[in-house]
Amino acid sequence: MASVHESLYFNPMMTNGVVHANVFGIKDWVTPYKMALMVLIEELSQAGPHLSLLERRRLNRLLLPLLQGPDMTLTRLIKAVEECCPQIASSVHIRIKLMASGELKDMEEFFDELSEAFSGTEPEVHKTSVVGLFLRHMILAYNKLSFSQVYKLYTALQQYFQSDEKKNRQEETEMELTHCEELDGKMEKEEFDEPLREEEISCNGPLSQKQAEYFLSQQAYLLKNDETKVLSPASLQKELNNLLKFNPDFSEAHYLSYLNSLRVKDVFSSTHSLLHYFDRLILTGAESKSNGDEGYGRSLRYAALNLAALHCRFGHYQQAALALQEAIRIAQESNDHVCLQHCLSWLYILEQKKTDSGVLLEHSVKKSVFFGLPYLASLGIQSMVQQRALAGKTANKLMDALKDSDLLHWKHSLSELIDISIAQKTAIWRLYGRSTMVLQQVQMLLSMNSLEAVNVGVQQNNTESFAVVLCHLAELHAEQGYFAAAADILKHLKQRFPPNSQHAQLWMLFDQKIQFDRAMNDGKYHVADSLVAGITALNSVEGVYRKAVVLKEQNQMSEAHRLLQKLLIHCQKTKNMEMAIRVLLAIAKLYWRSMRHTTALPVLLQALALAREYRLQSLASETILCLAFSQLMLGMPEQALSMLNTTIEPTLAHGSVLDKGAAMFLVAKCQVASAVALAPHKKVEVLESAILNLNEAKTYFARVDCKDQLRDVYYYQARLFHSLGKTQERNYCAMFFRQLDQELPACGVPLISGFK
Repeated sequence: MASVHESLYFNPMMTNGVVHANVFGIKDWVTPYKMALMVLIEELSQAGPHLSLLERRRLNRLLLPLLQGPDMTLTRLIKAVEECCPQIASSVHIRIKLMASGELKDMEEFFDELSEAFSGTEPEVHKTSVVGLFLRHMILAYNKLSFSQVYKLYTALQQYFQSDEKKNRQEETEMELTHCEELDGKMEKEEFDEPLREEEISCNGPLSQKQAEYFLSQQAYLLKNDETKVLSPASLQKELNNLLKFNPDFSEAHYLSYLNSLRVKDVFSSTHSLLHYFDRLILTGAESKSNGDEGYGRSLRYAALNLAALHCRFGHYQQAALALQEAIRIAQESNDHVCLQHCLSWLYILEQKKTDSGVLLEHSVKKSVFFGLPYLASLGIQSMVQQRALAGKTANKLMDALKDSDLLHWKHSLSELIDISIAQKTAIWRLYGRSTMVLQQVQMLLSMNSLEAVNVGVQQNNTESFAVVLCHLAELHAEQGYFAAAADILKHLKQRFPPNSQHAQLWMLFDQKIQFDRAMNDGKYHVADSLVAGITALNSVEGVYRKAVVLKEQNQMSEAHRLLQKLLIHCQKTKNMEMAIRVLLAIAKLYWRSMRHTTALPVLLQALALAREYRLQSLASETILCLAFSQLMLGMPEQALSMLNTTIEPTLAHGSVLDKGAAMFLVAKCQVASAVALAPHKKVEVLESAILNLNEAKTYFARVDCKDQLRDVYYYQARLFHSLGKTQERNYCAMFFRQLDQELPACGVPLISGFK
């Protein structure tokens, strides 16, 4: 009977000196690490009256993460206890050393003494407490061991202690040889509230069921809330494979493997893990127990729905549509309205790639409200707002719609959707070119505290919404010339969202764009050209546009024009009006290079009509500046100045530093051109006013280190000072012009041929 008992509950194999049980038999087993914990508990109970209140409190707080977490090395355990109470740490180390260097009977006597902790009218440990349940599980598991397994456990304890001693001696030797400073052995108490690092998982054997559940829940929580503290994708997958090796039907491990594969965009592994999750869910009967006969069908339809979402995430829209059709069919057969609503939401995401699906989206929102699904209803409203913002609806209507969704969020305490709503408002104001409102929304999100419970040491708001608003904040600082502040924000983003995290592409794109703009302002076109490849990898449309801009500055006009024409056709097909307007402006500036200002006018008027139709204020202001420059070059300075007066205020209020400088520079040019027919004393006043405007433009250009524009400003100022007879000021400006002209030689076109 003993052999039958052993084959049923225990695996006679050992992994790394750990005697472990079959995971389908019992939920826990004895390991050397757990024996060290039992020694700690016994020492704590014996020394209780002699410990101070602070020491007892620290040790009690330390016990829970030690009991729940995976096995760790003896050195780490002793250091953790030493931080709380050095006396107890020393006693634990001595007890384990005596037991490991003694005989087998010492270990047996230890377990016998441990059983007496529950005896008496006032036992030292209550049976139903967390510590009491742990000790009872360990005693029960030990009593079920055969003699050979007890001997293997004792051997494992000796190896556990000896390997730790050997490691300590090696470290001491290395320190002596390299004359390193003495290592600080203290550990922060909060370290045990934080997630486990890769080096802390010391045992490659199977975890107990409780340890496995704790490990999975902790890693899943960190994947959602703070990806910086989760294990790296390779290390996490290694631990999950180790779990699945001993329990292939552990469905939760398959699902975490699916989430981990999504981090690195591994299509095959994520699909494989997702299908295994639902297969194991059905095989284990977990769904059938909770949902009766509907459990099997429910797993199938949600499996198809998740598969559709997976394919949609990777851009496989045809496969996603097939999986979604299957989910809809099964949900209709089961009359599952909740699943059908989720399917309808994903159907909108698929259909929006092909045609206008506003009616489908409105129907989805109404049905979600009817069936009491606030999360889906709110997401539907957010999608409607985004769709209408891109269609050019007024801001007040969009904000009214978002106000309705905010009521749902606060009513149902949907913290994540509150963040999404604020990020959506930030993006809308950014699209409309209202930088002040963008800053207001960014500050609102950054100063908010999450409504969800957050563990100690875990960052709040560490989500996509947080990444989006921080990226906008970095770009706004860069546009205003505060490059050091923008670099600090990007550095914070890199720390919070590492390169292998799912939201890292956001800050990567903004970082590349900011570097590109700085290189262009500095006249380093070869550096800007080298950054185009990185931008294209993250956003192909943006990359093609930036490539055309570089080609224009390098005087490769025909190639730049060809790229811009292809990009314009693509933007018109995909209804990307923001980029279409930027392309039209770039085409007009190409015509300027060949002095074809009459040809540029229809292009600029088309861009202005689109900007006003879609209410893109920043692009509309830039287009008006371009039109005014074309009018100036065509000999109509009065009309150009009149047009400038309509856009100078929004440009100075919400525009970038480069736009402000370009506007003031253009105003000065128009003033000088319109002063030709004036009386001499009036002309002097106008020229003095133009010089003041040029000084303001010079300040703006200097803030972003735009040397090309600074050269033109100094040239123009020198000419004006010469006209006014101010020789000293003229020579001063001429000197700076000479320096910049030698650093940035002209590109084969006349000076002052463009304002930006």
